[in-house]
Amino acid sequence: PESGGMNAALQELLEQLDLERIEDNIFRGYSPVERETRVFGGHVMAQALMAGCRTVGDDRLCHSFHAYFLLGGDPKAPIVYEVDRTRDGGSFTTRRIVAIQHGKPIFHMEASFHVKEEGWEHQFTPPEVPDPESLMPEEERRAEQAKTLHPKIQHHFTRQRPIEQREIDVFDELHPPKREPYKNVWIRSNGTLPDDPKLHQCLLAYASDHSLMDTATLPHGISWMSGVMMGASLDHAMWFHHDFRLDDWLLYTHDAPVAAGARGFNRGLIYTREGKLIASVVQEGLMRPRKRRAEREAGKKDGDKPQG
Repeated sequence: PESGGMNAALQELLEQLDLERIEDNIFRGYSPVERETRVFGGHVMAQALMAGCRTVGDDRLCHSFHAYFLLGGDPKAPIVYEVDRTRDGGSFTTRRIVAIQHGKPIFHMEASFHVKEEGWEHQFTPPEVPDPESLMPEEERRAEQAKTLHPKIQHHFTRQRPIEQREIDVFDELHPPKREPYKNVWIRSNGTLPDDPKLHQCLLAYASDHSLMDTATLPHGISWMSGVMMGASLDHAMWFHHDFRLDDWLLYTHDAPVAAGARGFNRGLIYTREGKLIASVVQEGLMRPRKRRAEREAGKKDGDKPQG
């Protein structure tokens, strides 16, 4: 970002957010070529929000969305987004976006857009954390961690990413220690972005799904790489409070108040470097012990395959 350049992963993501318009309220999007199993949930969220934005006037931005992941997306097939123009009001606009693959809905989102208005303001004070420049760049950290991984997954682990994450409390993802369910990470796009605020919102929705669900695993000393858990995003809600740029560093703070019923409940607050709270996030994720999977499949077959 300092040089104004953009890595190939970010360029690819921007191209995939430039959805193909099939009809007035129907759009088509594609997934990154390196995905082999399921479409990344943040990718579907970003495209769905962009589809909604394409049907809303320039005088209003998204202030909140609520989404559910229904089925795992096929990365080798396009995704069709159908937008229902639920309401167009004087101050608020409401849209419902459904993502469809192979004739079935895999995801749906309710999004609300609001004209800019003035009113009372307050916010939480952000935590005191090290500056991002004092932390190891993600590319270097992953290259170091990859030395301990199986060669088959090293390439996937060290691939280029459109969003950089600089972890403040780095830990061994294969053998994580048990710790309190709190985490802080700096995030920023891997390149300078256009001045479109709707694009920045869609990209932040994408980025918000990367590290949030990990928070509920921290007290249990497990991770998605440990092989003991089946994990997937179940739902995701987000509120936008102020304008921001994702090509400036943002502090993403996480906590997970509870895990219960094979689900982890995670919250996030996102601040600018200057300390302004610009977005809030809530997500529940599946945390199913894998030892129960055979028992479940031996009984009634579970057709739900949420997105991760």
